[in-house]
Amino acid sequence: MPEIQKTNALGEMTQRFIEFVMMQAQQAAMFLGHIPNPQTGKPEVNLPVARMFIDQLEMVREKTRGNLTSEETDILTRVLADLQLAFVQASGGGTPSESAPENLSAPEASAPPAVEAAPSAPAPEAPAEEENKKKFTKSYGS
Repeated sequence: MPEIQKTNALGEMTQRFIEFVMMQAQQAAMFLGHIPNPQTGKPEVNLPVARMFIDQLEMVREKTRGNLTSEETDILTRVLADLQLAFVQASGGGTPSESAPENLSAPEASAPPAVEAAPSAPAPEAPAEEENKKKFTKSYGS
C-alpha cells in the first residue's frame, strides 16, 4: 500500500511541477506581449522582466538536471525553446512567425499529451561529464 501512495504522490508532484513551469512561462509570454495584461487587457512588452522569467526557468532546468522525469524534462525544454525564440523575435533578433508560443496561454492538465504529439529529435539525456560541469551561458538575444 505505501508504494501506491508513493506513486500517487510522484504523479501529483509531476503535475505540480508542470503547472509551475507553465505559470512561469505564462508570465514570460505576457511580458513578451503574447498574452494581454489582465489589468489593462492590452499586450505589453517588457523584455527585462520577460528575460527574468526565462532565466528563472533556465535555472530550474540546470538545478534539477538528472532529477526530472522524461515528461518533465521534455516540457521544460520545449517551453524554454519557445520562450527563447519568442524573446529573440520580440527583441528584434528574428522575424516574427505565426507559430509564436500559443501553448503558453493556459496551463492545462492536457498539456503533456499535446507536447508528446509534437515530433522532435530527443535531447541527449546523458551529456559528457565535462559538459555537466559547464557554467550556464545564455544563448538567446543580447
